[in-house]
Formats: sequence, structure tokens, C-alpha cells
Amino acid sequence: MMHKQAGEFAKLVQLIQSIRIAMLTTVNEAGHFHTRPVQTLKLERSGVLWFFTDRASPKAEELRHDVRVSLSYADPGRHTYAAVSGTGSIFQDADKARDLWTIEQRAYYPDGPEDARLALLRVEIERAEYWIAPGRVSYLVAAARAALSGVPVGVIGENQKLD
Repeated sequence: MMHKQAGEFAKLVQLIQSIRIAMLTTVNEAGHFHTRPVQTLKLERSGVLWFFTDRASPKAEELRHDVRVSLSYADPGRHTYAAVSGTGSIFQDADKARDLWTIEQRAYYPDGPEDARLALLRVEIERAEYWIAPGRVSYLVAAARAALSGVPVGVIGENQKLD
């Protein structure tokens, strides 16, 4: 997926790195969606996203039953948005945890990267899409043009799908 669209993938990386907090959706045993915020630690060139989680968390349990995940990133102030879907897995790897560790994480895992509760959430991206909208003035100009011409606005800005 990622190699065919290198420029678009680079833009996706920039968006995710600038937003960092995503809404992660998993599927519980009853087949219902469960969504919660997570902090993105890293997006690798291979298309793998990394997060920390508690190994006994509901998301860890849900991924044992259904590996499908969705992540939504939004920065309305900058008019940038991204959606990612893929396969999630939970595991423990002390070396990778040390590599991803930041001091911010100590609030959740006081024993550091060796904390017994700490697990890694790995999401392999299968599909992604992003939107970069122009500022409010550009939108208003396009909306006025559409109102005067009778031709719908359509997509304003940049929209890219990555498969």
C-alpha cells in the first residue's frame, strides 16, 4: 500500500505526527464499537503505528477477539483530518517499549518501560484517507461561487485515499 503512494504517505505521516491524539475504535465481543483516545507514539515507514496500553485494558481484550481497528485524527483549527483502518495486535517487547518511551508516559506507567502493566499496541495500516481543507475565507469564496453558479461545491481542498 504505502510504496505506491510515497508522497501521499509522507503527507499522512506529517498529519498524524502533528495531531498525535487519535480516537481508536475496536469491536467488543458483542460486536459493538468501542472508541477512546490514544496517543500515537510512532508511525513507521512500513505503515505501522505504535501506542502504549495497559495489557489488561478493554482494548487489549477486544483485540484478542477482533483485530480490526479504526483510528480518526482531527485538527479542526488547521482543517486537517485523517482516518486509518487496519489490524491491531497487543504484545510485550521491552526493547521496543524503551525505544518508544517518553517521559510523559511515566504518569501512566510509573515503573517506566519495564512496568508490568505496559503493553504495546501495534496497528498495521491497511487503508487510510486524509483531508486538508483550505481556510475559512477560501471555503466562503467557493460556497459563494457555488451559490451564484448553481454548481455544487464538491471537494474543497485536498483529499487522498491510500490503499
